[in-house]
Amino acid sequence: MDHEDRIALFLDYENLALGVRDHHGGRPFDFRPIADALAERGRVVVRRAYADWSYFDEDRRMLTRSHVELIEIPQRMGASRKNAADIKMAVDAVELAFERGYISTFVICTGDSDFTPLVHKLRELNKRVIGVGVEKSTSALLPPACDEFLYYDRLEGVDVPPPAARRSRPARPSPAEPAPEPVVETAAEDESARDVDTLAVQLVQTVAGMQGSSSGDVTASALKRALLRKDPTFSESDYGFRTFGELLRHLAAHNVVELAAGPAKGDPEVSLPEQGDREVAFGLLRAVVVDLAADGGAVALSGLKDQLRRARPDFSEKKLGYRSFLQFCKAAATDGAVELRWSPDDGDYLLTPKTP
Repeated sequence: MDHEDRIALFLDYENLALGVRDHHGGRPFDFRPIADALAERGRVVVRRAYADWSYFDEDRRMLTRSHVELIEIPQRMGASRKNAADIKMAVDAVELAFERGYISTFVICTGDSDFTPLVHKLRELNKRVIGVGVEKSTSALLPPACDEFLYYDRLEGVDVPPPAARRSRPARPSPAEPAPEPVVETAAEDESARDVDTLAVQLVQTVAGMQGSSSGDVTASALKRALLRKDPTFSESDYGFRTFGELLRHLAAHNVVELAAGPAKGDPEVSLPEQGDREVAFGLLRAVVVDLAADGGAVALSGLKDQLRRARPDFSEKKLGYRSFLQFCKAAATDGAVELRWSPDDGDYLLTPKTP
């Protein structure tokens, strides 16, 4: 238990309940998926929900069964009532951060950007902050401020209503042809799945950056934390994987990363594949430069990447761990595949085949 995160949970209940009602087809808010998600992250020692409970009388029993302390906000009108709840919740959170040093994580359940300064202050006090909000009613400013942000809609156990069907207008039939059946299209069919290849590029870049900035090995847990720092809304479940380890095993099977036994069970070391793929890419670069360079001439960096893709359409320096094509060419020059120099006259880098 000494190594568990102690969590304090604060719910801006009006924001959550109305967000679920408005964007989930009038369905009631269910606290259980949030409780389950937090149980996986640590021990929740404080649970408080803020609202004028005369407006949410039916929700009292559901929250009480889950041991949530209901903080009553005196009845006021409109924005004044909402502001009173927000201020009370922010004051209580900061007070708790100072008085309960053992609490390491604060969970702020709201989609309201007004809580962004609170998130910044808690992080300044060395507290980890997790946000929770309804996706369509969450301000774009709030998730990047958090260490991790969970969309309520994506939590396990949340029953999201199916998108409304759209009917396309059938063409007017000719007298000799029967009327066609109306075509029903759903928004889910139009929405493409998240691109795992794009995720692989981001993950490789992150591993390469961590290896370059630290002499230590990169573990799966450290990699997950780095990905969350880049995008607090990141979740492997959005790409169809149950766990982060399952995602890593999938990428390892496709030679994107390599896994080895780590310092702890279930926390493997993650590294980029051996230099074989890079050497092939360096060889491709040299071959293209040799073809384009005539009589000892040089090839400009601008447009060279397009030439490599004509020779190998799937070429991507990012999949090799390089943030830019220039960085890839500099690595190839260091490896001895080509020579690279800056030309002030041309205003560009020039590449020539490496002479033996």
